[in-house]
Amino acid sequence: MDEEATSDPGVNDPGVNDPGVDEPGVDDPGVDEPGVDEPGATGEAGAGETVDERYARHVLLAQIGPEGQARLAAARVLLIGLGGLGSPVAMYLASAGVGELVLSDYDFVELSNLQRQIVHGTGDVGRDKVDSARETIARLNPDVRVASMSYELEGEELLAEVGRADVVVDACDNFETRFAINAACWRTGTPLVSGAAMRWEGQISVFDPRRADSPCYRCLYDDASAEGEACSRVGVVAPLLGIVGSVQATETLKLITGAGEPLVGRVVALDALYMEWRELRLRKREGCPVCASR
Repeated sequence: MDEEATSDPGVNDPGVNDPGVDEPGVDDPGVDEPGVDEPGATGEAGAGETVDERYARHVLLAQIGPEGQARLAAARVLLIGLGGLGSPVAMYLASAGVGELVLSDYDFVELSNLQRQIVHGTGDVGRDKVDSARETIARLNPDVRVASMSYELEGEELLAEVGRADVVVDACDNFETRFAINAACWRTGTPLVSGAAMRWEGQISVFDPRRADSPCYRCLYDDASAEGEACSRVGVVAPLLGIVGSVQATETLKLITGAGEPLVGRVVALDALYMEWRELRLRKREGCPVCASR
């Protein structure tokens, strides 16, 4: 059954079991920088050119092919957050051949992170997460250029980085940052891939200001719901982050290559305790301070 996500989620964190959902069975949607690693061989290819063997399984896909792989190699993705969600996103985007990853996280690696933040290892405890992730990406795929920022992106700098990206991936863990990222994406017209996970529940959606029918993150969560819980207090099962982050990475590849239909106007929610998926329909919220006027 398709369900409808409303603007009043009635929850206090971005990854709970019922992310702001009414269930009336509605079917129609409303719907030169610091820390840059220079690449080796690019792996880029246009029509008729030879593609690096690394990406051969992508090229076999009709929806990607050499042209789509070339788009990935030319793409710039801004990833905000290198924790449980950002780890699989970073690793899969790098493995898939995204040309440039811009990593932003102001935190350092703690031992308690290692249960789920797979981009980091035991030897990275105490290091900046962006440095640890950059080294992991270099081992996975030296073709990828990596720009790292070990501080919180905000204000005009956030707006500038969002504007330079082809896609922004929100893998952070607090509403204030999520709202700021969403607003910057809408000001710059940059598609946003959002994911959240908590306890045994997760959700993913795509917000694309290039589409007139697309809602934004504030259509799902408004200011009234911006008091979240941290997984340090309520817990999260480790593989759940890998599932949600992998879907975020998939949606990012789809946006870049044009394959398939992205999760615009839809929220995919997972209850991993019972391994049940639901698709929730999300419309633009009337009076939304971010997207209603577009």
